[in-house]
Amino acid sequence: MAEAKLDTEIRREQIAEAAMNLIAAQGLRRMSIAAVARRVGIVPSGIYRHFKNKDEIIHAVLERVGRRLAENVEAACRDSDDPLQQLNGVMMRHIRFIREGRAVPRMVFAEDSQSDNSLLKQHVVGVLSGYISLVAEIVERGQARGGIRSDVDSRTVAMMLFGIVMPAGIIWHMTDGGFDVTRHARQSWRLFTSAVANNADNPYSQHCEP
Repeated sequence: MAEAKLDTEIRREQIAEAAMNLIAAQGLRRMSIAAVARRVGIVPSGIYRHFKNKDEIIHAVLERVGRRLAENVEAACRDSDDPLQQLNGVMMRHIRFIREGRAVPRMVFAEDSQSDNSLLKQHVVGVLSGYISLVAEIVERGQARGGIRSDVDSRTVAMMLFGIVMPAGIIWHMTDGGFDVTRHARQSWRLFTSAVANNADNPYSQHCEP
């Protein structure tokens, strides 16, 4: 029984991964059960052993995106004890996530914003709100230590950081990678830290790893 459950979980992950790659390459509306099945190497009817319909697969993709974003925050926090540097790490990991084609900003913004699927919209909002909350916690630690201005709202700062990345990600996708998101992040980081750091001479205002 345990082995069968593990096999089911593995297959669900494979299906969600295949769907994520399809959405990143072709967009949400062109993702089909048949296309996902081909990527996984099973017949379309095999998909229905693990998911009821396309919407369930999309929700699984969103869960994967949410987990990856949370893992990026955790990794950035492990790499440095300094909250500003942690924010820098979060931003650059998100940029890499976009360049890998896995953040799927087209699904989150361009196509979902026109969808009448209220449950899907709620899930998207939940994923993004959770991510913003994790970033806001870093900001609050920076405020407590004095490195980040205490007179600004932590979620506003988190949204500012998010705003550096996601619009750039949309343009990157729309230009087939022609827009230099890494250069954009480096330039925006200096502006970001000049706005939120307590010390204008903070060394992190000039530091941004590729």
